[in-house]
Amino acid sequence: MKHKKTLISTLLVASCASMSTFTQTAQAADAPAAEPVSSLAFNVGAVSDYRYRGISQTGKKPALQFGADYTDKSGFYVGTWNSTISWIKDTAVAPQTAKGPLETDLYGGYRGAIVGDLTYDVGVLEYLYIGNNEASLTNQKNANTTEVYGSLLYGAAYIKLSDATSNLFGTPSSKGSTYVDIGYNFDFGNGITSVAHYGNQTVKSTYATNQVTAYNDFSFTLNKDFDGLVVSGSVIGTDFGKRGIKQNDTLPGSGTKSLAGPAFVLGIKKNF
Repeated sequence: MKHKKTLISTLLVASCASMSTFTQTAQAADAPAAEPVSSLAFNVGAVSDYRYRGISQTGKKPALQFGADYTDKSGFYVGTWNSTISWIKDTAVAPQTAKGPLETDLYGGYRGAIVGDLTYDVGVLEYLYIGNNEASLTNQKNANTTEVYGSLLYGAAYIKLSDATSNLFGTPSSKGSTYVDIGYNFDFGNGITSVAHYGNQTVKSTYATNQVTAYNDFSFTLNKDFDGLVVSGSVIGTDFGKRGIKQNDTLPGSGTKSLAGPAFVLGIKKNF
């Protein structure tokens, strides 16, 4: 959730960009383009700190993650991605308690070509925190969140807009919050790739005037693929601490740790 990261958008972008590059090369060689095929993929891994949109979801501690994706040859796809988290528990102020140790993301959409290397990707993403009681806490709503998204990809570059059709991760009156994701995927060959990313989160919320309502995040990730075993290192930063009231980059349960502060995150993932 709060960046997958991952996470999900980066993986979807990378697959689209790779497909586009392959098609261009085949046409340049005056050979017939490969027919699209359906595929089912799985992944399991761990990170030293689960960062989503620049903010730690695990109190700057490690997380276990796993997912599955089905892509139809027509361009439609569905999938799920899961991670251990602690931010819901850490939100509670004593004597209140909160629970919700797992994030489960369900998503589906469609990818297609516009012209040449220009492609698009549209879909819906549901963030589920099964059994969470975030709504019982002061000034909070249910953590479950729904976003619709659309992206344009040109070669290895992409821009993506996500729009919350529900409250955003438990923030009251935050329907309509948006996130802009801009990035570029580099392929150095020999299984070495990287992603440069910039994001801007805008939170529509009227319940408190001094809360952070917008911030930027930045990251650069380097990956090495060893026959399906991917090792990664990411440098991540935000300007969250300069927005609103500075203590907002901590949670009661995480102590004085700056959850939006700069970080270097290590990851390992196995693709099947």
